[in-house]
Amino acid sequence: MKSDLDNLMQARDLDALIVFGNAEHNPPMYYFTGGGHVSHATIIKKRGEEPIYFHADMERDEAAKSGLKRIPYTKYDFDELYKKANKDSLLTSALRYELMFKDAGVTSGRVGVYGTYDIGLVFGMLTQLQKLSPQLEFVGEPREDSIFMRAMETKDDAEVERIRKMGKITTGVVEKIREYLTSRDVRADEVLLKEDGTPLTVGDVHSKIRLWVSEQGAELPSGFIFAIGRDAGVPHSAGTPSDLMRLGQTIVFDIYPAEAGGGYYYDFTRTWSLGYATPEAQELYDQVKEIFDQLMDNFDLNAAFKDYNKMTCEYFESKGHQSPLNTKSPVEGYVHSLGHGVGLNIHERPFSGLTASDDQRLAPGVVITSEPGLYYPEKGMGFRIEDTLWVRADGVMEKLAEYPYDFVLPMKKWKK
Repeated sequence: MKSDLDNLMQARDLDALIVFGNAEHNPPMYYFTGGGHVSHATIIKKRGEEPIYFHADMERDEAAKSGLKRIPYTKYDFDELYKKANKDSLLTSALRYELMFKDAGVTSGRVGVYGTYDIGLVFGMLTQLQKLSPQLEFVGEPREDSIFMRAMETKDDAEVERIRKMGKITTGVVEKIREYLTSRDVRADEVLLKEDGTPLTVGDVHSKIRLWVSEQGAELPSGFIFAIGRDAGVPHSAGTPSDLMRLGQTIVFDIYPAEAGGGYYYDFTRTWSLGYATPEAQELYDQVKEIFDQLMDNFDLNAAFKDYNKMTCEYFESKGHQSPLNTKSPVEGYVHSLGHGVGLNIHERPFSGLTASDDQRLAPGVVITSEPGLYYPEKGMGFRIEDTLWVRADGVMEKLAEYPYDFVLPMKKWKK
């Protein structure tokens, strides 16, 4: 949680941190500010002290919503600094940041660097600033183990409720798509039709997903997946817009919207086959659902997340499928890890890969996905089931949104 940041900074021997970028769609910045329409902002936090929010004057009202201590960039005379830097814009920025660090009480020590911004600009400015302030050491961290990922790993009740609300929005959109698909007329060759009688495409469905998510006040900053047939057999294939919607083909619908402005995500997947399913497809789906249920029955408080990925690999291999346990980089069978944390990032700690650190556990307050799947692109099929789960203090793994697991969806205007 956010209250852990100072202890995490001390453990990493960080005297301060700096966050660059916009307040929206920038998890480290959002974690401090709560969003707002503020661009090109900076947070500097000295260990043991409250963060300072640096911003442009014209965004002062948006920045004020954060409740943080604020300093406008206009405190630092740009023309004077530009002249001092001999019209070198990177050096001008470095001179300004030197003054900003002094105002934050940071004149020496190790400074962690975070945020989303133009890499060249940040690198160039920090290179100049390092020359101006050699007593400062700028430190990069691996994303999956940064102090922000560590702090974000556990959520407080307010964060969980925001994720739960996104779950309700997500499943509501999924239900609208289900109702729309199953209400379509079907051509003799088993192609679904739009209201005007023309073939329904994956692209048409994509448009409705975007519209209905937007109408709920949410966003799709990381995209989504609605893929049929062969594309369903490639886990992160978003779906080919020109593909026709047909009966009897597997559809992987993986949707992960976020609160508007780059807030909290939800992550959810269902696999459907419209009208009917082939016997092979039904068998594979049943295997995915069987291990999904076994996992739900076996998740234990404080257990290592990767142990359940290993359990999933062993189950699928017992059914004759490849998995990362004994096959390097498989492209068929079970090809990914079991799940990941969810929050301000769509993928965050704890991770479940077989090589994940042992401290990535199902601790109280963690929010994770469980998403086993099977993929056979050359057979034109793929399968994944995913729910987002909250690890409660009492050890219960609570699904934050309920939704049916039906594989075959009956068509209202078609009979086999």
